Amino acid sequence: MKKRHPAVAGYFYPDSKRELEAIIKWSFTHKIGPGKLPETSPSRRVETVGYVAPHAGYVYSGPVAAHTYYQMALDGVPETVVVIGTNHTGYGALVSVYPGGMWETPLGLLEVDSELAKTLADKSSIAELDEYAHLEEHSVEVQLPFIQYIYGDRVRILPVVMRLHTPDVARDVAKSLLEAASSLKRDIIIVASSDFNHYDPHDVTVRKDKEAISMILRLDSAGFYNTLLREDVSVCGPGGIMVLIEYAKLKGGAGARAELLKYATSGDVSGDKSHVVGYASIRFSTQ
Repeated sequence: MKKRHPAVAGYFYPDSKRELEAIIKWSFTHKIGPGKLPETSPSRRVETVGYVAPHAGYVYSGPVAAHTYYQMALDGVPETVVVIGTNHTGYGALVSVYPGGMWETPLGLLEVDSELAKTLADKSSIAELDEYAHLEEHSVEVQLPFIQYIYGDRVRILPVVMRLHTPDVARDVAKSLLEAASSLKRDIIIVASSDFNHYDPHDVTVRKDKEAISMILRLDSAGFYNTLLREDVSVCGPGGIMVLIEYAKLKGGAGARAELLKYATSGDVSGDKSHVVGYASIRFSTQ
């Protein structure tokens, strides 16, 4: 079975199992993190649709990402975690669905849900089965050790990378993903991998991100997209966030909602607030 080896181990996160587990534990117990280690629930909280989580180096974004994974542990174990990242490299399809095989991290192997991958690509007018966008891309990869930490190898994954971030594309992917999961009776949780505003001073980043997050919490994809353009908010994974918004509305109807679990900047962790990146953990549910 084809294996995708880590591209950013030793860079975004440690490349040894011992050090990687240590920094994940640090992320959960950090003062900006949840403050304690997660315990994975034996029962499945099916109302959870998915989460936004950051994808920067763990020393900067890990404590915010830990809020997502602390809550995911409470959700119980799904069959598949769909991780929607952004395409930083420009390689591959506009929406690239990894076709199958295994993904490796220092914590072990995770199997790709090839059946869900094929069904999603078949149902979408834009998503394609494609490996090339994933070869050097970190936005999906950095989520995997956290997933393994709370679930072990009890889940499969579906890596998706988006190069075209528009509301129309997001609606297509959300509708196709819901149809694919429903047709296969697949229990999924989505992780939209995204950082927020980049490299402005702390107070500017907080102001910009507050505007963008307000649109997310209203489940307003068009409002979110237009806010990014109008306010020049350099969110680097807006497509995945909009997929989650649209998926939650399709699945939950009037009961769909989003809640901010944690917001912070890299300056809140490092102490350097001159040029920061914003990070958010957001939960989407159907009630």
